[in-house]
Amino acid sequence: MRPWHVEPKGRFERSTVTSRVLKGNPLGDPHERPLWVYLPPGVGDDPARRYPSIYLIQGFTGQVDMWWNRSALRPKVPELIDELFNGGAAPPAVVVLVDCWTSLGGSQFLNSPGTGRYLDYLCDEVVAFVDERYPTLPGRDHRGITGKSSGGYGAMVVPMLRPDVFGALASHAGDALFEHCYLPEFAKAARALRDEYGGSYERFFADFRSRPAFSKDSDGALLDAWAMAACYSAEPDGTVTLPFDPATGRLRDEVWQRWLAQDPVRMAAGHADALRSLRGVYLDAGRRDDYWLDLGAAAFSAELDALGVEHVFELFDATHSGIEYRYPRALAFLAERLTPAG
Repeated sequence: MRPWHVEPKGRFERSTVTSRVLKGNPLGDPHERPLWVYLPPGVGDDPARRYPSIYLIQGFTGQVDMWWNRSALRPKVPELIDELFNGGAAPPAVVVLVDCWTSLGGSQFLNSPGTGRYLDYLCDEVVAFVDERYPTLPGRDHRGITGKSSGGYGAMVVPMLRPDVFGALASHAGDALFEHCYLPEFAKAARALRDEYGGSYERFFADFRSRPAFSKDSDGALLDAWAMAACYSAEPDGTVTLPFDPATGRLRDEVWQRWLAQDPVRMAAGHADALRSLRGVYLDAGRRDDYWLDLGAAAFSAELDALGVEHVFELFDATHSGIEYRYPRALAFLAERLTPAG
């Protein structure tokens, strides 16, 4: 049983990043964002020594302060991070906890006219902020990214889109193989729109914001479909185009193709050189994942095999929830591969 509070052996430092690229974003979300940086014991003692950095990003609806939530009888994620590096189970690395939340629930760590320039925020502003203030090794070969669910999606696609910034990745049950993780939710969303909101997303959002979030069974499917459309199929003027007809649920094939173009499984072949250049790739998922992301991980792994990309792929007995105990495995994997030899 853990005590109420475990004093870390390393240090967690909180900062605020003032973003230029998020200023005036389409949703009116804050352009000043919290950032937490973890420094293992001993980091900073030798001013000349520099360390690899690992960026930990969150799943859909995640805000950076939520890392400090405790599940019953389990350590908090910051405690897991500190225990890993304090115990000597991995080479020391600076761990950066990033906030890319939006008022729709998330950004998928992409640039979108529907949400804002979160890919640029992460890769250009946050990385520069950290490298300027902490003893990091600034090259991409010493910088990794990891996350779960939508964070796992970001961990897969960001190094493909920006191989100049990140040199290794680890994904826990990342969004992939979109026909399984997203498509089943569209029928639920269309039915709820018809039966509860007269086919109107405006009515849904008016109701959703008038009461505790997720207090109706249909909230999750409705919010997820709209939020992902804001990331994957927003028009240049910011208009969100759904991948299905809200009146009937029929798939809009052209819009759905825009979604599939951003599926990591479909992206891999077009970014083969970037993937082959990575110093390490780690994938895992629970065999009973609620959103079939075990299949997504397997499909991405198969694409990596076809492209000749070395990687680690593991399935384990779990659902989509409560798998934070896997995070230290990925952090250790990345720290080992990002640390310079010798």
